[in-house]
Amino acid sequence: MTPTDTDTGTRLGPGCDYRRITVADGVALNTAVMGAGPAVVLLHGFPQTHLMWRHVAADLAVDHTVICPDLRGYGDSDKPVDTDGTVYSKRTMAADIVALATALGHERFALAGHDRGALVAFRAGLDHPDRVTRLAVLDVLPTLDMWEVMHGVTAAVGFHLYLMAQPPGLPEEMIAAAPDAFFGHFLDLWSDDPGAVPADVRAAYLKACREAVPSIVADYRASAGIDIEHDRADRAAGNRLRMPVTVLQRDWGAALGFEAAALWSPWAADLHHATVTCGHFMAEEAPAEISGSLRELLRR
Repeated sequence: MTPTDTDTGTRLGPGCDYRRITVADGVALNTAVMGAGPAVVLLHGFPQTHLMWRHVAADLAVDHTVICPDLRGYGDSDKPVDTDGTVYSKRTMAADIVALATALGHERFALAGHDRGALVAFRAGLDHPDRVTRLAVLDVLPTLDMWEVMHGVTAAVGFHLYLMAQPPGLPEEMIAAAPDAFFGHFLDLWSDDPGAVPADVRAAYLKACREAVPSIVADYRASAGIDIEHDRADRAAGNRLRMPVTVLQRDWGAALGFEAAALWSPWAADLHHATVTCGHFMAEEAPAEISGSLRELLRR
């Protein structure tokens, strides 16, 4: 199947098969599948689509089945209206990924996520430990910890978190008034290597975001509400990630006044935490290093 974003001239890679997989009532995910072997699911971040994995997916597909969906609300996946504040909870989005793997014939799979996709992967690991064999989290903190450590002027880097946490209406209107400026701001600010996101891929990201403002805001709004409730309940119950976990982060923890590894330790018994010397978009800025780290995780 031809992907719907071919007008930008971008595909995940040669030999990639695009499918629309129904994962919930009225929700299908645009999904790229390539390679053969044990399954690895890769979840994109903000403000990106599955295309962010183009380098890493090609490497892993040599000996794995690599599955790269657009998350619900993003890219060419369906964008249901958030009627009750749960439609874009990470619990709901994690259930999408488990249903996706099942539909593709994989009862167990390794899972890696970046940014927003990492939050979905984290929730999938907690909610579905029998399905997720290994977990990689790229450049994010668990939602509850993130809100607890952000304070003072250093929290200005997360201004978008506070904007999109507001009640429906104003955030959507403000962002929709200048979407390319808003989403492009993060592509520029968070990257140490502007060339890592070429013009055609950048155009694909901006186009996808322009068409998904309400659902993107709903995703972030959930992280200021129901996602915190779910994390808090797991913390109180002492629930932890049971599978081997790798957390990769850029060197921003010290600058923000906290130790990221210490925040992750209570969530995972088998944790490897490492710093990657690049910008936030590490799968595009340092793909060889990310592929190597994921392969190390798959061998653990």
